[in-house]
Amino acid sequence: MKLFGKANPADVDPATLEKEIADTRERLNVFLESIRALFLFVREYTLDITEINADGFKKQLETLQEKFQADEKTKTIATQFDRQKGKILDHIQRQKTYIGERETEFREIIDLMTAAMGGLDNDNRDFYSSIRTQGERFEEITLLDDIKRIKSELVREVDNMRTMVREKEDLDQKTLDALSSQVDVLKKELDKARHTASTDGLTGVNNRKALDDHLRRLVERNTVTRAPFSLLMMDLDDFKQLNDTYGHTVGDRMLMAFTEKCRAAVRSDDFLARYGGEEFTLILPGASLRNASKKAKQLCRSIAAAKYAADDSPRAEVVTVTVSIGVSTYRKGDTVKSLVERADQCLYNAKAAGKNRVVAENAL
Repeated sequence: MKLFGKANPADVDPATLEKEIADTRERLNVFLESIRALFLFVREYTLDITEINADGFKKQLETLQEKFQADEKTKTIATQFDRQKGKILDHIQRQKTYIGERETEFREIIDLMTAAMGGLDNDNRDFYSSIRTQGERFEEITLLDDIKRIKSELVREVDNMRTMVREKEDLDQKTLDALSSQVDVLKKELDKARHTASTDGLTGVNNRKALDDHLRRLVERNTVTRAPFSLLMMDLDDFKQLNDTYGHTVGDRMLMAFTEKCRAAVRSDDFLARYGGEEFTLILPGASLRNASKKAKQLCRSIAAAKYAADDSPRAEVVTVTVSIGVSTYRKGDTVKSLVERADQCLYNAKAAGKNRVVAENAL
C-alpha cells in the first residue's frame, strides 16, 4: 500500500532492507580504506623538506586521518576537513614553489658547469692548435736538405711535443682531481648531516625523530600492504638512583654499554632507538608477539648478567643494571599512538611487578 505516492515502510521486505544495509556498510568500509590509502599516498608524496615544515604538515594529516577513523559525528569530521583543506593546499603550493626555486638553482649550477666546461674546451682548443703548429714545423723540417740538421730538428720537436702532452695530461688530471674532491666533500657533508639529524648524540643509535618517522612509515604501509612487526619499550631500572650514586658520567657509560649489548643481540634489519632519557625502543620487523617476547627475555637476562666497572681504577666498584620491557605487536587499524601506548602500559606493568622482567600485551 502507498501513502501519498510513497512506499509504506510496512511493505518493505526485511531481507531486502538488510541487504541494502550490508551493502552500504561494505561501501563505507571501502571508502574508509580508500581514504586511509590516500592519506598514505599524500604523506609519501610529501618531501622531507625542513624549510617548508614537512614534519608539521604530516602531523596535520595524521590528526585529520585519526578524525576520519574515530567514531565521531559526520558534522565534526566535515568541519575538521574544511579547516584543513586550505592548509593542505597551502603546503602543496609551498612544496611546488620550493621545488621550482631549487630547479632554478640547479639550472644556475648547470650553467656554471657549462661555462667551466667551455673553459676546458678552450684549453683543448689551445692544445690542438699547438699540435697543428707542431705539425707544420714537422712539414718544414721535411724540406731541409741536411740530414744531420733534419735529425737534430726532429729530436728537438719531438721533445717539445712530449712536453706539451705531459703538461696537458697534468692539467687535465688536476682539473679532474679538483672536481672529484669537491664531489667527495659534498657527499660526506650530506651523509654527515643526514646521520646527525637521525642519530642520538650519546649512544649513536637512532634518535626519537628517526623512530617517529620509522614507526609512521611502518603503520602507513600496513594500511595498504601487510607487513607485521613488534615493538619493545625498554627502560633501565632505577637509573636515577644509579646517577645519584655514581654520577652522570657513569650513567652515560651505562647507557652506551646497554646499547652495545642490544646491538650485539639484534638483526641488521631491526630498528634500535633512544626514546628519551634511559628509555629505548626496539622494532622487530616480521616478529610475532611470541617471538618478540622471547627476544625481550633474552635481552633482560643478558643485561642483568653484565658487570661494569664504575671507573678505570684497579679497585673500581662493580656496577650492574637491569631492564624492564613492554612488548606490543601491530594490529590492523593501529595508529602509532595506540601501538606505543600498549607497549608503554606493558612496561609500566613490568615495573610495578618488580622490574627486570618482560610483560607482553597478551597479559594486559
